[in-house]
Amino acid sequence: MLNASPDIRQQIAANPPLQPGAGGPLRHSPIAAVMLTNADVDHIAGLLSLRERQPFTLYATDCVLKTLAGNSIFGVLAPDVVTRREVPLEGPVEVEGPDGPLGLSVETFIVPGKVALFLEDESAADDNFGTAPGDTIGVRISPSGQRGKALFYIPGCAAVEDDLRERLAGASCLLFDGTVFTDSEMQEAGVGEKTGARMGHIAISGPAGSLEALSGIDIARRIFIHINNTNPILAPGSEAEQTVRQASWEVSHDGMEIEL
Repeated sequence: MLNASPDIRQQIAANPPLQPGAGGPLRHSPIAAVMLTNADVDHIAGLLSLRERQPFTLYATDCVLKTLAGNSIFGVLAPDVVTRREVPLEGPVEVEGPDGPLGLSVETFIVPGKVALFLEDESAADDNFGTAPGDTIGVRISPSGQRGKALFYIPGCAAVEDDLRERLAGASCLLFDGTVFTDSEMQEAGVGEKTGARMGHIAISGPAGSLEALSGIDIARRIFIHINNTNPILAPGSEAEQTVRQASWEVSHDGMEIEL
């Protein structure tokens, strides 16, 4: 599992592969490993729904693991049951569950982002609120021992820089930050004061948006994920939705399955 959102219970209920097997132990779960890409609440709150002494391996960077360790509520992930493993800021990881390797290789890499909102240092507002390297990462996922088809998962990204464009070339599938279509849409909708940039998310549209920044790269499938409910691409037939589809992007939805 990549990140653990607050609605993980509903996700499990809606997807039989995530549910206990018939005839298995009373509290069995097929979820063998969880990898966190940052410490945002919408990425860690779901861990508390996986707490009933069910073994799994939890992967995260050092700063994210320290955030969990510094909040006693995450002590429900008992260390004798849930193994916590640090991932490098840049490098390969062979994913393992409680019973051994899962047949997946993950390559982690830093992406521009921001420290989680609840960890912001207001005194460091001019320095991205105290953001440090490793607060936000992306991952490349492929079958172990293979360098062919690969999926990139980048749910949070503040800017697309040249090294990221180079890294994504030849990707089989990209799941990318689609939080907001325009930087100021939450303000304009009257549901928040923060812009997308203030939250560490690149907008989809505009000359500095992800549509433009990621154009011209050889990527087989491009899918927007992590979409805020103010984002007009969620409205079928809207001008925004047509814009992303004309640019060969897909809009993710609950229950979506991807075959590479």
